[in-house]
Amino acid sequence: MQTAAGLAALVLLAYALRLVVRMALLQIVPRFRSSLGAAWLRTLLDNRILVRVAQIVPSLVVQTGIAAVPHLPLVASTVIRNVAIAVTALQVARLLCAIMDSIQEANESQLEAEQSTRSVKSYVQLGKMLVMVVAGIVMVATLIDRSPLILLSGLGAMSAVLMLVFKDTILSFTAGVQLASNDILRVGDWLEMTQVGADGAVVDMALNTVKVRNWDNTITTIPTWRLMSDSFKNWRGMSESGGRRIKRPLCIDTTSVRFLTRAEITELSQIAVLRPYLQSKLAEISAYNQDFSTKSPDMADEIVNLRQLTNIGTYRAYCNAYLQAHPKLRKDMTLMARAMEPTNQGSPLEIYAFTDTTAWLEYEAIQGDIFDHLTAILPEFGLRVFQVPSGNDMQVALRQHEVQALQR
Repeated sequence: MQTAAGLAALVLLAYALRLVVRMALLQIVPRFRSSLGAAWLRTLLDNRILVRVAQIVPSLVVQTGIAAVPHLPLVASTVIRNVAIAVTALQVARLLCAIMDSIQEANESQLEAEQSTRSVKSYVQLGKMLVMVVAGIVMVATLIDRSPLILLSGLGAMSAVLMLVFKDTILSFTAGVQLASNDILRVGDWLEMTQVGADGAVVDMALNTVKVRNWDNTITTIPTWRLMSDSFKNWRGMSESGGRRIKRPLCIDTTSVRFLTRAEITELSQIAVLRPYLQSKLAEISAYNQDFSTKSPDMADEIVNLRQLTNIGTYRAYCNAYLQAHPKLRKDMTLMARAMEPTNQGSPLEIYAFTDTTAWLEYEAIQGDIFDHLTAILPEFGLRVFQVPSGNDMQVALRQHEVQALQR
């Protein structure tokens, strides 16, 4: 009866102290937590962590007070003490896991507020795994009343099996450390990895996987280790630069390329952005032609020996002037219209510029307006866009041929 009463008193004392400690922590700590200047202190004093601290008290009371129970056999006292120590190890492990969870939530809050750029989720997951493994070893060693070193020596013989079982986890953790330490990838980055069909924003970086929300709102899950073994494109540099590149050709029909007449030059001189180019170019051409006529008067009558303005060269100059005057393009970045090698699709004129925004909708609107204008103004220079003939084009050509035959 004394033994039973002692055990009952010990259990009641343990849980009474747990309630007292819990109430004290939850009542006192929140009063001064908000006044703490250090953010990490407020994180460590979270209510969930305080509750986990109170849960350690019962097992501590039992393992320290079991010796005071009268007439309790030595074997029973040892078993109860070992079980209490095992429970204490479990509660300490849960406390450490709660601390790591709180750190992870604080980091995610900073990510949302754009005050931090690196996710600690993979480190937290690995830390929780290691804590639970160590706690498991301590609990088993305590319950069988053996030294933890004996279990660790036994695990050494199983290292090859563990390396095989946790191969992906080890590779992923190593890759996660390299990604974070070298600042290669962050949550929120635009990632493009064609090997796995990923093209979107990184929404989660865990120990084993990285989740990407594609632009069609599907989710692609990538093993973390693949981000170090395979190549991928990170568009963060584009976002940070503040300018997104336009790189698109405008294919011009080569058969429409020719020299400009005087009347056309006079008409094109009325275009404000093109007038400075025409004035300087005409002066340069006139000086060259006069010099050539002086040196070779007998050959000055041949038009091929004199320099003239071409419609495609003038149009290219207009494109450059138009891009320079465009209010939505970055002037501190590369800005040009360049002639590319002619192909069976015509003579490409590539527009290479950077918008002053990286937002997708605004970027597409700016790009569309630029090419709409440059395409619509082509006839003013006597140029045509190259287009593969369609069935309708064939029918129109046949009808024109029939009309011409009837007229003849």
